[in-house]
Amino acid sequence: MGSNSASQTAGKPIICQAAVCRKAGEPLIIEESEVAPPSSWEVRIKILCTSLCHSDVTFWKLSAVRTSFRFPRILGHEAAGVVESVGENVEEVKEGDMVIPVFQRNCGDCRDCKCQKGNMCSKLAVDFYCGVPRDGSSRLKDKNGEKLQHTLWVSSFSEYTVVDVTHVVKISPNIPIDKASLLACGVSTGLGAAWKVAEVAEGSTVAIFGLGAVGWD
Repeated sequence: MGSNSASQTAGKPIICQAAVCRKAGEPLIIEESEVAPPSSWEVRIKILCTSLCHSDVTFWKLSAVRTSFRFPRILGHEAAGVVESVGENVEEVKEGDMVIPVFQRNCGDCRDCKCQKGNMCSKLAVDFYCGVPRDGSSRLKDKNGEKLQHTLWVSSFSEYTVVDVTHVVKISPNIPIDKASLLACGVSTGLGAAWKVAEVAEGSTVAIFGLGAVGWD
């Protein structure tokens, strides 16, 4: 199956601006980067709005001694954007669709993704923290051709990014972009904790402790 995108940039690398973290704890640098075309089962997204989550700050501080968190990297995982192009085998979204990239994958097929109590996908491996999920490679390079690491399979601190289709959720174009970006983590984390984990029922009286750890921005 071929790409279903008619974008003029489809199949070509895109040169854009990104906020690059070159070393843990150091200021991010706005610089030119290259975003490769999406491979099979991947989607390239034009980021329209991105938010800052405390998890990004945590990743920013992590020492490069930990091999799971190598540098340089592009941070960011709360965002909303529009599909620029898609790779082969992608039928869920098409060019022009409004989407949010999410770090929690959902293949939609495995028993865990179909379970109403959670969606910890067991079909795809979680070993590749610095690249795309199916093979661990990167679709991001700096202007000198050096590989830039992905963050949480999203890397939204860039004008464009590439994510696996299992990390994409199509949304209504009527949702305000600045609000939609929060759905990728902040809202879903807080809502999910109450709805899925605590199973708070209608009419319940609830006390919330440690609000700073919920994941709101």
